[in-house]
Amino acid sequence: MASASLQFFAFILALFGVFGDIAATLLPNWKVNADVGSNIITAITQMQGLWMDCTWYSTGMFSCTLKYSILSLPIYIQAARTTMVLSCILSAFGICITTVGMKCTKLGGDSDSKSHACFAGGVCFILAGISGLVPTSWYTREIISNFLDQTIPESSKHEPGGAVYTGFISAGFLLIAGVIFCASCFKKQQGAWIYPPKQHHFPSTEQESNTGYNLKDYV
Repeated sequence: MASASLQFFAFILALFGVFGDIAATLLPNWKVNADVGSNIITAITQMQGLWMDCTWYSTGMFSCTLKYSILSLPIYIQAARTTMVLSCILSAFGICITTVGMKCTKLGGDSDSKSHACFAGGVCFILAGISGLVPTSWYTREIISNFLDQTIPESSKHEPGGAVYTGFISAGFLLIAGVIFCASCFKKQQGAWIYPPKQHHFPSTEQESNTGYNLKDYV
């Protein structure tokens, strides 16, 4: 019962991780640059994401421009696109597989099949967490290195936006969920190895027939 509750908790964490992963992939505020002009009315906030760049004006206007050219983008943005999409796909597969393998569901057949499915889903979550953690870390490193570069003007420097933090938190949720699913299945398999099922040996009919005769009866 405790293992089923732990798996359900891990499944909830994985759901938050999947939704956060998708949101971080689509949000345009991976890095934010706030420029304030001489007049407060001209204050703008520029945001850059993986798929579009957006500008928000203090007057309430909001405009976005899609990044159509892939080859013109920096290498870390191209890598972030690929790995974040891969993370979303792996986490979605993990949700489908663990739904079948969880103990609280009636899908997946016997306990061994459900255990294997649960372990496979946990591996998908771990891979999805790693795939989401790598681009957010690389993207944050590029932002910090450009911010500390003295040759770059102040107007061109950026800070990490909300999408980066969302990606970090989602990757952590997926990693924790994957470890819990794999650990629960490993504990079950380890218990099966330590305490193997008892095998009952039944004497053969030939032995039973021979036990009815004693050599002393013929002496």
